[in-house]
Parts: sequence; C-alpha cells; structure tokens
Amino acid sequence: MTENEPLELYSCVVRPEWIDYNGHMNVAYYLLAFDYATDAFFDHIGLDQAYKTEANSTTFALDINISYLEEVLEGDPLRFTTQLLDADEKRLHFFHSMYHADKGYLSATNEILSVHISLENRRVAPMRSDLWRSVATLLDRQNTLPTPKQVGRPIGIRRK
Repeated sequence: MTENEPLELYSCVVRPEWIDYNGHMNVAYYLLAFDYATDAFFDHIGLDQAYKTEANSTTFALDINISYLEEVLEGDPLRFTTQLLDADEKRLHFFHSMYHADKGYLSATNEILSVHISLENRRVAPMRSDLWRSVATLLDRQNTLPTPKQVGRPIGIRRK
C-alpha cells in the first residue's frame, strides 16, 4: 500500500448484534463500522489519542453522508479504504469505501467533513503544525486519485 492510493487501514466482520429484522446489517451499524475506520485513519495521520491529550484537542463531524449500495450479512468480512479528498489547517474532508472482503463488491460509502476542535474552548482551531504537515503530505500524495462518484451526492427523488 502506498499513500498515492486509497489507504487500507481497517477491516472487520459483520457482528450478530449488527443484524436487523431484515436479516442484514442495520443502517446504524454502517455508521459505527465507518467510525472505526475513521479512528484508524486518524491514528494513521497522527490524530491519535496521544495527540488529542497533548494538544487538548479533538475533531467533531460536521457532515456525514452514507450511501448504501449492497447489503452485507452476519459474518461477512469487510475491508475499508480511505481517501483524503481535501484539508486545511482546521478541516478534513475524507471518504471511506466499505467492501465485502471476499466477494469484492462495494457495499457502502461514507463521506465525512470533520473539524479540528480546541477542547479549551470547544471551538474550531488550527491543527498543531506537526499534524498539519502529516495531513498536507497525505493530501499531496492522494490529490491525483479520482474523486469517487458518491462524493457530494445530493439526496432526492430522481425524476425522469
């Protein structure tokens, strides 16, 4: 894996408690699984627990969009890719893709806009310079990747 392709940082298996009355993974657990992928991404770029404690900062999600494309069932293995779409010293715009790890199909996508927050005043604040350098380096490496088609997707009823 190189950083000029989507990062593969997280995988899991669909747990029995994630299954709903339709016999497939419940929508709420897609968000949970994507949140675990976000944690792995943040650890990768240096926005880990040590940074959060030392810098007295964290991130808050501003906007999240999930596209449900193919169902997954109990016991299905999942793998996630993450692409940094854009960033500045206060914001991260990134995108996760969830794949069935054995069958290879794209199950769902998750687009996230997140802000860096100072816990001193719970306001948006710039990242520490070492974190920003890490983010900027990754952004530079991934800026040639194609934009996933689900990015910025509007929600609405498609009329003919």
